Amino acid sequence: MELRVTWKQARAAAIQCADGSIFETDTPWRIYINGVLSLETKRTQIMLYDLEPATQYTVTALRNQEKAEAHSTTLPEAFTLNVKDFGAKGDGVTNDTPFIQAAILACPPESRVLIPEGVYKVTSIFLKDNVRIELAKGAVLSAFTDRTMFPVLKGCCMGEKTGEEMILGTWEGDRMDMFAGIITGIGNKNVCLYGEGLIDGNSGFDNWWHDVKNIRIAARPRMIFLNRCEDIQICGITVQNSPSWNIHPYFSKNLKFICMNILGPKDSPNTDGLNPEACDGVEIAGCYFSVGDDCIAIKSGKISVGAKYKTPSSNILIRQCCMRDGHGGITLGSEMAGGVKNVRALQCRFDHTDRGLRIKTRRGRGKDAIIDGILFEDIEMDGVLTPFVVNSFYFCDADGHSEYVQSKEPLPVDERTPELRSLCFRNIRAKNCHIAGAFFYGLPEKKIEYIEMKHVKLCYASNACSGMPASMDGFDPNVCKMGIFAKNVKTLVLEDIRLTGHDGDAIRTENVDNPCIKE
Repeated sequence: MELRVTWKQARAAAIQCADGSIFETDTPWRIYINGVLSLETKRTQIMLYDLEPATQYTVTALRNQEKAEAHSTTLPEAFTLNVKDFGAKGDGVTNDTPFIQAAILACPPESRVLIPEGVYKVTSIFLKDNVRIELAKGAVLSAFTDRTMFPVLKGCCMGEKTGEEMILGTWEGDRMDMFAGIITGIGNKNVCLYGEGLIDGNSGFDNWWHDVKNIRIAARPRMIFLNRCEDIQICGITVQNSPSWNIHPYFSKNLKFICMNILGPKDSPNTDGLNPEACDGVEIAGCYFSVGDDCIAIKSGKISVGAKYKTPSSNILIRQCCMRDGHGGITLGSEMAGGVKNVRALQCRFDHTDRGLRIKTRRGRGKDAIIDGILFEDIEMDGVLTPFVVNSFYFCDADGHSEYVQSKEPLPVDERTPELRSLCFRNIRAKNCHIAGAFFYGLPEKKIEYIEMKHVKLCYASNACSGMPASMDGFDPNVCKMGIFAKNVKTLVLEDIRLTGHDGDAIRTENVDNPCIKE
């Protein structure tokens, strides 16, 4: 067992128990800070709080007969500004937005805004460069749900002289007027939001989730929206009941999301957990997701944005996270016209998601919509309907069921044609599967370049249900306990694959140029 300090600030730190465990260890481990017992946990990634600035600490982990230590010095801190000194009440009634905003704007660089215990009613709070915000234990940012109280971010603003475009608001990959998020960052750098507190969107079917197809005033807000931000850290906090996507980084880079809890009812619409869009350098570690849509969805816009800015989501690391109840555990697409490159998902757990590792694309995403360098490794799944899905006929958007999108005949390759290159799945165990173990369906005119599955075990539920393995037209909805299906693939490598409880062919390939199947 090795103990690592993976993140630190002046008053908090994150540590990792590196023993190869996935999200949780088999037995609890006890954490001591400078010899004093702090907590006992099974989580492999945890937060430490109530630390002092510029102080050296020794952290010790004990489990059974194992012992590990880590040494670290916290960062210095210049000032602390308490929001209650600026007029915030925290009484669950007063609109505390202006008081919290005043504290943030007044805060000097490398200093802390403290939001202590209390319930603070808010609309949208905007970030400021070089500021740390601590949402303390027992502190709740409780959002109003009256949409007339929220500022609107215009979908597109044009430069007065240059004519240069600035996208402020966005909805599902396109420019669109949207309400500012509960926490909003526009062009911010070096910001840290951390703590044991809660951000509650208070959404329900009597407010934000009512009649969701109808855009009223503007698109629904995110809980946390980061537009063209850099060096942002969000650690420890819980967000729940979001009006739409929970956390949405947009054209941002160098981001860390550590030990967060992202929560929402299973039937809450469009409440994706964390959706990096056209972002570079994103780490998601030790987070717990239980939401009504995809837990993590990596995107890069529809073709109107992707083809213009050609900015992929790239260099993304997801490790030791737990995804539960969402549509997809980790999803790439479908709005990915700028491409998705170099994604690693390691030591994660998926419980009762509809799909596990899911890729969604379609004709019309464009020639820059390239997915490449994807690795999923050391992953456990339980009760996932279809653990692996690659779907090149995803029927989203108004033309989703059109002949152009859904035709299974080869069409001309042009500027609208997306591309799937390298996908690797290694050391993965999935039990209580349904519908299909793996479903890979590429475009006939632009086959998937390379799929590798090594050391994968798939065990089907005894009462496996039937259904559609992917959101596409023209496939038998009554398929049940299907093994591995691959169509329109150039190279398919299967090594040490174990399937139990399936019906029919364990492995079925159609139009695969180079199948390589090894025991």
